[in-house]
Amino acid sequence: MAQHYRPGRSLLIFTVGLIGLMVWSFLPGERHTPKLGLDLRGGTQVILSPSVAVGETLTQDQLNQTVAIIRQRVDGFGVAESEVTIQGTGNGAKIIVTIPGETSRTVVDQLKTTAQLNFRPVLAIDFGSPQASASPVPSVSDSASPSISPSESATPAASTTPEPTPSPSVSVAPELLVPPIQSPDGSGDFADRFAALDCATSDILNGSTDDPAQYLISCEKDGSVKYALAPADLVGTDIESATAGLPQQGAGGWQVDLQMTTDGAKKFADSTTKLSALESPNDQFAIVLDGVVISAPSVNEPILGGSAVISGSFTADEARALAQVLKYGALPVGLEVDEVQQISPTLGNDQLQAGLIAGGFGLLLVVVYLLLYYRALGVIAVVSLVAAAIMTYLAFVILGRGIGFTLTLSGVAGAIVAIGITADSFVIYFERIRDEIREGKRLRVAIDQGWIRARRTILAADFVSLLSAAILYYLSVGSVRGFAFTLGLITFVDIAVAFMFTRSLVTKLGNSKWMNSGSAWTGVSPTRLGVTSSTSEVN
Repeated sequence: MAQHYRPGRSLLIFTVGLIGLMVWSFLPGERHTPKLGLDLRGGTQVILSPSVAVGETLTQDQLNQTVAIIRQRVDGFGVAESEVTIQGTGNGAKIIVTIPGETSRTVVDQLKTTAQLNFRPVLAIDFGSPQASASPVPSVSDSASPSISPSESATPAASTTPEPTPSPSVSVAPELLVPPIQSPDGSGDFADRFAALDCATSDILNGSTDDPAQYLISCEKDGSVKYALAPADLVGTDIESATAGLPQQGAGGWQVDLQMTTDGAKKFADSTTKLSALESPNDQFAIVLDGVVISAPSVNEPILGGSAVISGSFTADEARALAQVLKYGALPVGLEVDEVQQISPTLGNDQLQAGLIAGGFGLLLVVVYLLLYYRALGVIAVVSLVAAAIMTYLAFVILGRGIGFTLTLSGVAGAIVAIGITADSFVIYFERIRDEIREGKRLRVAIDQGWIRARRTILAADFVSLLSAAILYYLSVGSVRGFAFTLGLITFVDIAVAFMFTRSLVTKLGNSKWMNSGSAWTGVSPTRLGVTSSTSEVN
């Protein structure tokens, strides 16, 4: 087997691969350092309180479902190493979300969004002021029918040159406001409450529970327009998927593409068929999220394909936030933000520095031991450790850019443990070589035979590490998963370095005359190993 192994080729492959990782890691315009977690670079902690109706009790299942949805939402924004935990039980429970790094307000806002989505026919619109009526009304468009677009919508609000009116203009379809809907306290009917609502002073824009079976009075998200809305024709569960993006034609702002379920597509077709036959404003379809009107597009022809687009004056963050809450579903309970605080990385940095000092001192002792005990082989071990460290750092940089991997204190601990395993691999190999020499074999034979015996032990040890890392990763959350991921990653690095780099260097060195001279500085001197037979030496 020895004559078939080519150490030069393995070294070349390893070197080319390492250079490739370096080029990938240091591409111009990209991040060149690992992403750091909450404990190393600070971040944001959000404390949320579930809100339930008087007399109701919050169950543990509701809390667990809420935590799962929030974790999906945060991960959907590309935030890695976030932690979502429950503190307390019942109605007094708190949900604590910790997010590493600088966090945009959009991410914090979407944590508390209940995401109750309803599609409601518009009964009446009050633009409040002549200036408000000049804002364009978005449209619902069939993704398979490009002829429907905002520019073709014919509604009073779409006009860019409205007739000035000295007083607020109210467009009401009285025949649709029956039967009269009573307030929760029984005072006043639906039309009176609609006329009395002032979006500028009302707390409606803070969001509320939206019963799809009831009539609703609500406001546009910016407070400029108020709506009287009929019971919902569609609800959020009728949506199969939602994605944010720019129009395929490249014109217009951000939008949210919706794909309905089979039942939702039929409901949507029936509703748009009915609305397209009505006059303005009753041909509009209000998209209501948590009781607030996100947009009220007009429908000028039936949409039969089950695919639709929510378009309007969305920013990129707003479109993504809406798509995320629609994709991952509604929270089972409402949430209120109790506290948002920035966490300083000072403590984490102090702990990291202390850990690195301790780890560096320990590594220095290991290096001194390897050099004194294994001599020339110890130099190979140190060089291999440096190669493993470089590969690990490059992997952290690439994975941080690619999948959002963040390095935390627990990840650093995993790296230290894994590097120890890597050092063990070298020791196993070297001791196998020395055992073969003690049995009277020549150095070249001992190197090949020692590798055959050592690789089984190395693979067995690495397999146990990978198995432990996999179990920890899938059965844990938060920082423990970071420890497991790092442990598994560096275990793969150990296999690559041991099989392609360390073995090749040892084989190359073993072919040299000096290594076969029997010098005490080789680390495999037969005399130092207690072998006196001359057959063990190669001259």
